[in-house]
Amino acid sequence: MTRSAKLISLTPLCALLAAASAYATNGMLMEGYGPIASGMGGTSQAIDHGNAAMAQNPATLALMADGTARFDLAFGLLGPDVKSNMPGIEAKSGGTSYVMPAMGYVKRSGAFTYGVGMFAQGGMGTEYEATSFLAMGSGAPVRSELGVGNVIFPLAYQVSPDVTVGATLKYIWSSLDMLMAASGAQLGGMVTGASGNLAGALAPLSGAPWARINFSDDNKFTGAASATGFGASVGTTFRLNKEVLMGASYQPKSRLSDMKTGSSVASMTAFGGFADHGQITVIDFQMPAVLAIGAAWQASPALLMAADLKAIGWADVMKSFKLRYDSAQMGGSVSFALPQNWKDQTVLTLGAAWKANDQLTLRAGLNLADNPIPDATVNPLFPATVKNHFTLGLGYQVSPAGDFNMSVTMAPKVTVTTPQGIDISHAQTNWQFMYSQRF
Repeated sequence: MTRSAKLISLTPLCALLAAASAYATNGMLMEGYGPIASGMGGTSQAIDHGNAAMAQNPATLALMADGTARFDLAFGLLGPDVKSNMPGIEAKSGGTSYVMPAMGYVKRSGAFTYGVGMFAQGGMGTEYEATSFLAMGSGAPVRSELGVGNVIFPLAYQVSPDVTVGATLKYIWSSLDMLMAASGAQLGGMVTGASGNLAGALAPLSGAPWARINFSDDNKFTGAASATGFGASVGTTFRLNKEVLMGASYQPKSRLSDMKTGSSVASMTAFGGFADHGQITVIDFQMPAVLAIGAAWQASPALLMAADLKAIGWADVMKSFKLRYDSAQMGGSVSFALPQNWKDQTVLTLGAAWKANDQLTLRAGLNLADNPIPDATVNPLFPATVKNHFTLGLGYQVSPAGDFNMSVTMAPKVTVTTPQGIDISHAQTNWQFMYSQRF
């Protein structure tokens, strides 16, 4: 196979996987939520780290003092650096900065702690120029952008001085943009079914040098295809002694509806003048189940150490990526499927926090993970291949009731080679910032 043929054969696989999974830290999940946890490598199961606990182990919300309330306002910056190389050819993604806002309010009254929060579960995408090999000579850019967010309603309860429990109900939304180019033959190879006049039009497209599926609203915070649904989580903490706290949580996989565009927002086009408008449906895209356990040790009044072990159930939700295009012009539909076969992922997080004085706290951590994507399906457009993260953070008390926290996560470059011989590199630098006010 020639070098150009290898690039052509890989392009549709790249584009579809990019659309299906637009996150690249611990697979499609962030390495940590909130700068306190992320500054400590993502540890969260047995530490008091503010309102971001509702996105991880909600039982830790009950660690706050009785009669107090807390408001957190935060945002994160996800900074991926993705490149694909063959001798003499390089394609660099222009998607290098993605904003993730968050806020939450929590109050403790007696044994109960309750509140509400909004968290971006993560966000990233890929943007390749019209001149890149991924555009297949179509003269238009290739891009994907996926976002998943939550409005979370937590409730925690202090069962005894040593035990807390918690649960959340989540309203979830997801959105997706995709501009995909492929050869006509490769697009046809992904078809699992077709009907109507559109089915009859597919055969002549098989010889086209390029064909495209497009749906995008060009908005950084929304997508042309969207869905809503629900999720939940439960958690607990148990104090072994004055210095050691244990914690655990479980989040079942999400229950999202199929993502859909408007009835004529999407399009199929191909070399030679073929053009049609219609609707895209992304079928059964879900976020995975997560089981986590952890412990924290107050080694001294100034030093806190923590560790978590997390199991993420990618195999159940990333077996394949499926979509259907329904024509609004010529009539009929066509269904596509791309096998994914992701593996379940194990993540170990280690962190420490040192209280330098009454105002300043310094943090550091490690986030160590394996790669859930089999080598046979890794691709240049979206390689979720990042494994390890090194994190730093700090907290500064700006007033008796207010404090500022920040973290930076550095994921060193990981380079993998596809079965077609394409070298893919991916590194990240992610930031999180948060201001908290207590009442």
